[in-house]
Amino acid sequence: MRQPSDEQAGVTTRRGRNKERARKRVYASALTLFRRQGYAQTSVAQIAEHADIARGSFFNYFPRKDALICAWMKERTTALTRRLGSCLRCGMPVAESLGTCMSVLGALNEEDLDLSMAMLTGWVQAGRPLGREPHLDAVFAEIVECGRARGEIHATLDPGQVGELLRDLYIGVLCRWAGRPPSARHSLGADLQEALDLLLHGIATPGGPHRGRRRGFV
Repeated sequence: MRQPSDEQAGVTTRRGRNKERARKRVYASALTLFRRQGYAQTSVAQIAEHADIARGSFFNYFPRKDALICAWMKERTTALTRRLGSCLRCGMPVAESLGTCMSVLGALNEEDLDLSMAMLTGWVQAGRPLGREPHLDAVFAEIVECGRARGEIHATLDPGQVGELLRDLYIGVLCRWAGRPPSARHSLGADLQEALDLLLHGIATPGGPHRGRRRGFV
């Protein structure tokens, strides 16, 4: 099989770099417009115009408008894992690690509130709550697996299933928090921590409705 020449390889690499730069420009333009005017109010044509490309060229970088939401959520998860650091290296008790995770998620949303609200609205409008976004699930599952390895979590529990449960808890609290009037919103991190504490410690009294069934997961 004929190997590409150094010159051909260089052209291919350069094209790849140019395409990635253009993709980042389209993505940055989309976020700027979402932050300014909302997800639903921003069209593909407006994004393309802001990025200085033809409308049809948008689809060379993103197959659909809602693919921008997936890219943003993946980027958000990367920021989360970077901030968590040692929590994901099994360096903290599981309850403390999960609490830190919820605090970081709260801070990430509140630091760029306009964009977070726009993307949450777009995510709901795109029907994403009915699908599965595995990135955040995996972060929670890794923390739970570390806790299970240390005996802090019931050995019979599936970390993946618990990760999905924690992700659902996060999304539910976030949606309720976002739906309140701005004057009625307190700390998202505090709301998330309160919900997490309820999940970790349960709602049943000793001898209550959980009798004869598995109690909690910590």
